[in-house]
Amino acid sequence: MTSTTALRVTGLRKSYETDRDVPVRALRGVELEVEAGQFLAVTGPSGCGKSTLLNIVAGLEAADEGAVSIADEQVTGRSEAELALLRRKHVGMVFQFYNLLDELSVIENVALPAMLGGRKRKAAEARARDLLGLLGLVDRGGASPAVLSGGQRQRLAIARALANDPTLLLADEPTGALDSDGSAEIAELFRRLNADGQTIVMVTHDAGLATIATRVVRMADGRIADLPPDDGQAVADAVATPGLS
Repeated sequence: MTSTTALRVTGLRKSYETDRDVPVRALRGVELEVEAGQFLAVTGPSGCGKSTLLNIVAGLEAADEGAVSIADEQVTGRSEAELALLRRKHVGMVFQFYNLLDELSVIENVALPAMLGGRKRKAAEARARDLLGLLGLVDRGGASPAVLSGGQRQRLAIARALANDPTLLLADEPTGALDSDGSAEIAELFRRLNADGQTIVMVTHDAGLATIATRVVRMADGRIADLPPDDGQAVADAVATPGLS
């Protein structure tokens, strides 16, 4: 039987050295499973380990202990070359500050990951046009990302993240650089993508954004705990309550 588990995290630990010779323990035995089709929001204050968790899941940082697998493929313990191939197959990432290539056009920004993943240019650009149409940017294909609004740039970043049909869409504070209108636009886009079956794992300080997820967990003291999925006040408290690094 095919597993429906998109992400499995087991016993994940991560510490960072400091100039005070006292390591900061960012993750302290994190356990997490995300089923295919879920939209998971990870909440908690700055320094609680949210972004560290996301970076380790994506293979951008190495854990000290523990294991991560995506669609039953192991992430931890792989070489950099193997991790790059795994990311192209399974992971799309959306960052707070977009990380777009302004020297490339909008359509080229979206087509590039597909080309790196092995698609021919014509097929990659066709996929890019489909995604830009889905996200309301098809008329900006020839423009530079530099001329787009903040909300448009984040929609472009999401299109790029979806270029290879990833198992997981990972989002790190995706509305952190946007105004309220832009944030609402991105929230609705994530809701639509999840309704169409995309598995999403998002870290956020935004209590309102977290409530659109199908599951919410709170990070504190380097560990995580589930919150009631429809309890907006519990989510707001989880975002506001100070936690340990």
